Amino acid sequence: MVAQFLRLKLQLLANIFRRSPWQVVGIVLGLAYGLGLAVLLFGALVGLRFADDVQLVRDGIVVAGSLAVVGFVLVPLVFGVDDTLGPRRFALFGIGDRPLAFALAVTALVGIPALVLAIILIGTVITWSRGFGETVLAILAGAFAFGTCLLLARVSTSLASLLLATRRAREISGVVGLVLIVMLSPVIVVLASIDWARQGVRVLEQIAGVLSWTPLGAAFAVPGDAASGAWLPAIVKLLIAAATLWLIWLAWVRLVARMLVTPGREAAAKAYRGLGWFDRTPGTASGAIMARSLTYWFRDARYWVSFIMVPLVPVFVVVPLAIAGVPGDYLPLIPVPLICLFLGWSLHNDTAYDSTAVWLHVASGVRGASDRLGRIVPVLIGGIVVIGLGSAVTAFVLDDWRVLPSLIGVSSALLLSGLGVGAFSSARFPYPAVRPGDSPFQQPQSTGAITALVQSITMIGAGIFALPALWFGYLGLFVDPSWHLASLAAGTGLGVIVLIAGILLGGLVFQRRGPEILAAAVRA
Repeated sequence: MVAQFLRLKLQLLANIFRRSPWQVVGIVLGLAYGLGLAVLLFGALVGLRFADDVQLVRDGIVVAGSLAVVGFVLVPLVFGVDDTLGPRRFALFGIGDRPLAFALAVTALVGIPALVLAIILIGTVITWSRGFGETVLAILAGAFAFGTCLLLARVSTSLASLLLATRRAREISGVVGLVLIVMLSPVIVVLASIDWARQGVRVLEQIAGVLSWTPLGAAFAVPGDAASGAWLPAIVKLLIAAATLWLIWLAWVRLVARMLVTPGREAAAKAYRGLGWFDRTPGTASGAIMARSLTYWFRDARYWVSFIMVPLVPVFVVVPLAIAGVPGDYLPLIPVPLICLFLGWSLHNDTAYDSTAVWLHVASGVRGASDRLGRIVPVLIGGIVVIGLGSAVTAFVLDDWRVLPSLIGVSSALLLSGLGVGAFSSARFPYPAVRPGDSPFQQPQSTGAITALVQSITMIGAGIFALPALWFGYLGLFVDPSWHLASLAAGTGLGVIVLIAGILLGGLVFQRRGPEILAAAVRA
């Protein structure tokens, strides 16, 4: 039976080369890149065989190996992997739980990830082949690490197919993955700021010392400890690695047994009463479009994923600035204006998100200004809440209420100007966007230089119109606090002007280019 499963896996791998020529070229390039990276790492590990600093080599391998184990767990859960040989596909064949679990685990040996991992682990065996005992322990530890990684990937892939069967669940997992990446960014920045020439060895030793006693790094620490003369810790960590593999195997068997008798999850259909937002908005063209836009922001993953990610953007800016030594008195001034900038920018391609449904606007002869205004209102409401609460919290944290007018002025200028520029650009320069119903993390059907150009111009345009408010705010901070009121007047005044001009000009463009907009939506 195991041989049959292996032949099936080989046939599935061979089928990927029967796709379109360009897909095959992409697959071949990806395989070449993966194997090339594995060969480079193998060469580096062979070179470490002759390194004298055994402790440093051991620490580096433990940290790298632990990251690899985490990757084998998280990648299927966060980004999703096609579980072609999932346990459910064999539920009607009458195969026992343990035989099926063993056969499916063996099929994990066939594949590019397994080949790349095997090449790298063979390199670690060569690295630690400094004596008979060290070589034997390196082989055993490498085998345990190999089995642990592949079995963890198998468990993770099956859990993903079990828990992430619905599209909404996959979208949420993608958002969680991005949030985790954002949460890890401060750690990466801190590590990058360390003076590795002086403190790097000590930091690496501390991290590896902790990981070596965990299931993540125990297997990778065994031969290094033996080469350093610490034979007792090496044996104990080998037992930890073996116990880890055994526990993962038991979990895999239980998971297979559960999946064989558990049907796939289906998205629960929601029942809605009434017309939702259409009951709460004015009975005008702008009101109807506003209601539809509000519905999109709450139900369409393309919208609410963006809304969730916007508040995380300041983390990428504030943390590096804090580590770089920017005074803490000025850092709290950054998040609210930055969030407003991206909120205003978020609608720069909103027309394309309608896809072919934009024909309703064109065929009904709705006024362009009504279309532009209806799309803007949801973001405008959210932006006003952010400006009000965020500015007050910032002034409270700084314990300086004199900066409140400048915060409101700069944030209003960025939000209103961004919405005004976006109202024009989304009608004049729509570019392909993710289609309705597709994952928000999916690449658009076609892209080009126009995409980057429109994105850059709209964001820079919002920043240019906010320059007066920024300048007066700067004067208020460093020259005379009375300038804060000028920042408030300039920011809100110019922002309102740009917003109104954007709605009117964008509306004229939308009315004149209705057929072209519809044609672009059909092509995308």
